[in-house]
Amino acid sequence: MIEARSLPRLFAGAGTRPATLAEHEVTFQPAAARRALLEELEASGLVGRGGAGFPTVRKVQLIKAQRGHKYVVVNAMEGEPAAHKDHRLLSTNPHLVLDGAEMLAQMVGASRIAVCVARDNPTVVNHVERAIHERERRNLRGPAIDLHTPPWRYVAGEESALVHWLDDNESLPQYRPTKPHVLRIGRGAALVDNAETCANVGLIGRYGADWFRALGTAQHPGSTVVSVTGAVTRPSVLEVNLGTPVATILATAGADPDPQAVLLGGFGGAWLRGEDLATPYCNEALATLGLSVGAGIIAVVPRTACGVAEAHRVVRWMAHESARQCGPCAFGLPALADDLAQVLRGGPDAVAAVARLRERCGVIEGRGACRHPDGVVRFVRSSLEVFRRDVDDHLRGAVCAGARSTQHYLTVPALEHEEDLVWE
Repeated sequence: MIEARSLPRLFAGAGTRPATLAEHEVTFQPAAARRALLEELEASGLVGRGGAGFPTVRKVQLIKAQRGHKYVVVNAMEGEPAAHKDHRLLSTNPHLVLDGAEMLAQMVGASRIAVCVARDNPTVVNHVERAIHERERRNLRGPAIDLHTPPWRYVAGEESALVHWLDDNESLPQYRPTKPHVLRIGRGAALVDNAETCANVGLIGRYGADWFRALGTAQHPGSTVVSVTGAVTRPSVLEVNLGTPVATILATAGADPDPQAVLLGGFGGAWLRGEDLATPYCNEALATLGLSVGAGIIAVVPRTACGVAEAHRVVRWMAHESARQCGPCAFGLPALADDLAQVLRGGPDAVAAVARLRERCGVIEGRGACRHPDGVVRFVRSSLEVFRRDVDDHLRGAVCAGARSTQHYLTVPALEHEEDLVWE
């Protein structure tokens, strides 16, 4: 039995290769059927680890109430370029993720589980395939588990886009004016949770809500997995106790001890100032600063970097990655990227560009078919606020050394036919 207050939990017994089913059951003990599994999940206070932070039990209750055929979808697409936690989980303890998926299927009455891993990540695809085959050889009754490999794109990991792909082979987000909203594969209701959420369900199903709540905070219990990148000794994937100061997490990762800012939650997240690193890493503490844990990404930017240049790279890529099925994505996001490029060039036109950025953010917000443009708006507004000094430098025409540098700190994939900016 794992001690209630010990870490790691999700990475218990993790080695350099995926644990076999037999090794998994030695580490975690075989999963016993809990009659009160739904009640334990509710008492645990588990919120989804995919970004939105929605109470897992509410999603389960919504799908449980639906009639007919049902699915559980494990979202391991990991669309954020800086995220590596699904890769680490499925490369070490894939059976813990599958345990949680089976428990979710038991709770909602699902007959099939769809595990989705991007085809661009063949190593993890292979790990999951082998784990599924191991479970099939046990000949145990339960839901069928299928592996699906959609193409990797940022929006492909959005839950409605993922269900759309499973249903119709198109990675396009679906319009959802309200949440929660029942997503469907054919006529069957689909419960979608990311890999880390499923792994936590696997732990709660074994050890119960009290054990789970022994770590974390009252409002945001448990441990969580964080990908730390940017100005660090080396990118790291860490399991941390929710409520740990951000500065402590950075120190563990060998990060710059005095950064200008850290990006929380990925490209749809926002910036935490370097002066606020004592803030506990949990939603209730971060909410006082307008932030959240989000997708479990911390990207560190040093004081020598230009925040405007980093922001421009992200927004340009996010505009390229949109589904382009509505005006805010097709026209609004490229316009935001163009305005940020104008700010980088500096001079009199940059003043008007900043004004346009603020105006465009107000027009775009809340008008997209999905939440992709809202995330970009959040990121842009936070960048203008936190990197105000860099913005002011560019408005005065003093293009900073950080903007001229070829060293970047946010993990942004290169665009096709990408051209470097030329500074005069």
